Amino acid sequence: MSETKAKIDPRMTALLRDIGEKSRASARELAKVRPELKDRALLKMADDLVKKADFLLSENRKDIEEAENKGLQDSLIDRLTLTPERIEKIALGLRQVASLTDPVGEIVRMWTRPNGLRVGKMRIPLGVIGIIYESRPNVTADAAGLCIKSGNAVILRGGSETLRSNLAIGELLRDALRQCGLPQGAIQIIPVTERSAVLEMLKLDELIDLIIPRGGEGLIRFVTENSSIPVLKHYKGVCHVFVDESADLDMAESISINAKVQRPGVCNSMETMLVHEGIARDFLPRAVKAFTDKGVRIKGCAKTREIAPEVEEATENDWYEEYLDLIMNVKVVESLEKAVEHIEKYGSMHTETIVTENYKSSQDFINSVGSSTVMVNASTRFSDGFELGLGAEIGISTTKLHAFGPMGAQELTTTKFIVFGEGQIRQ
Repeated sequence: MSETKAKIDPRMTALLRDIGEKSRASARELAKVRPELKDRALLKMADDLVKKADFLLSENRKDIEEAENKGLQDSLIDRLTLTPERIEKIALGLRQVASLTDPVGEIVRMWTRPNGLRVGKMRIPLGVIGIIYESRPNVTADAAGLCIKSGNAVILRGGSETLRSNLAIGELLRDALRQCGLPQGAIQIIPVTERSAVLEMLKLDELIDLIIPRGGEGLIRFVTENSSIPVLKHYKGVCHVFVDESADLDMAESISINAKVQRPGVCNSMETMLVHEGIARDFLPRAVKAFTDKGVRIKGCAKTREIAPEVEEATENDWYEEYLDLIMNVKVVESLEKAVEHIEKYGSMHTETIVTENYKSSQDFINSVGSSTVMVNASTRFSDGFELGLGAEIGISTTKLHAFGPMGAQELTTTKFIVFGEGQIRQ
């Protein structure tokens, strides 16, 4: 189907408008639901996902087999794969979300004007959230859970490679809403894979309040360019680990290996390791061997290749690259300031780590790097809503309006002014 025809397909227009209208009606109802009822539904969702794990794994296996037949990369297949352990982790995320303080109705601050008016700001749901994402079916549960907690309805449009998995998860989540007396329309899975569905979804600015795309840079740019709805996004995750001159080399090796190798196909994996020239000759030979033993292909600057000649030559374009694979860059830098300059030029405002034993260096790095998450002596893989205590995340924003970094339930709310008077009128 051509994009021109997709834009005017009346059946797709009708399908998406129906989904949007049901979501809008459910959002109005959900915004008034008591916190304990939302939490009960979240706990029911978690229990049902674990109890019905065999059903989920069976549907997921169909997606995996189709992906393998299409020749998708192993790293991409890993992202769409469910295992009993991953299902348990998804359920744990829902339980953690349920345990969080409900953000809806929170009074952020209150003050009194000279005329006696009491003015405050109160947290309220955004309304209807549209999530467009690729691969990872855990996003279906994570996003739905956070939206329910924050009083929002959610429309989920996953990739074609995980349609069966997403529909299966969505079926269990919606049934949990029904059993707990909440509107099933608060969670909806778009049941088709055509690109025209995304285009129609992005036109529903009167029904959807926010779009959050999760996936590769191509998807996110497509969504941003075609949306009439505000988009909260990050284009890619070019994450760095800087090994400072004072770093503990065992710690530096452990952190950088974990940041690259543990799950290379995700946005918070390390793409470039920066090494202070003061410790490069001690650290690089052991680090290169450790990475090579893990099957990592390494590209490096001229100074890196002087110390480790087996490393490939890095090109200018390589420093901008989000590999999402067992490939990485290494650069030797003269100072912390040069490391920061490199990050500012080539980074994506996602996540950066410094490995250092020097307190001043850690503080300089935190204060100088403008990324949404900055870490000291920890793997970039912790840049994740679940790991940071948000219960789960609905996405990571590298734009500063209206959220920055991993987004949890609180980031899915806004505030409105509330005013209490005693008959005051404006003169």
